[in-house]
Amino acid sequence: MIYAFVVATVLITLAELGDKTQLLALVLATRYKAWQVLLGIFGATVLIHFFSTLVGGAVGGLIPQTLLSWIAGLLFIGFGAWTLRGDSVDENDAPKQPRFGPIVTVGIAFFLAELGDKTQIMTMTIAADPGAALRSFGGFASAWIPAGLSAPRAGSVPAFWGVWMGSTLGMVIADGVAIVVGNVLGKNLPERLITRISGVVFVLFGVAIIVGQYL
Repeated sequence: MIYAFVVATVLITLAELGDKTQLLALVLATRYKAWQVLLGIFGATVLIHFFSTLVGGAVGGLIPQTLLSWIAGLLFIGFGAWTLRGDSVDENDAPKQPRFGPIVTVGIAFFLAELGDKTQIMTMTIAADPGAALRSFGGFASAWIPAGLSAPRAGSVPAFWGVWMGSTLGMVIADGVAIVVGNVLGKNLPERLITRISGVVFVLFGVAIIVGQYL
């Protein structure tokens, strides 16, 4: 569980940097209080990533390990290309008048924006193959990874909880940092630099997953 939690937290935090939903969080933070935006994001993420983790874990348990590594690797390369392309969000995408209160309004807007988004699909990918990061180290993994952080098998209950909680925390971390920094800098974030760095990281990670299974 610890391993799945750490991997999901780190990868989802990176994936959310410069993502459409992070930009939406910045826009929402100009209309509502920061804690209201974060609470709404947390509620929406808990719900949508629960089902994403559930589906990903179920699918991962049905696919042979070698094929699963190839799929995960190619998906991460795709995530890298998606990230490098960049996202944008229109000010009009954020609701102007809170019909259900600020927190619920933010939660609904974020839930809808997260459907089919990169971070949702990545959560499913991690849940399907939570040991991908460990296997990317190939035969050298056992010498560097502590015994308590061994890779869980896809579909296991501890892996489910780890991915679900880790992906939720990753979203809150990335969006929380964006809101704070955006308020300080007037939303002038180096978005292109952030997306390029995270995009390259995902491409390299995807290649490492595919190559690592043969080392």
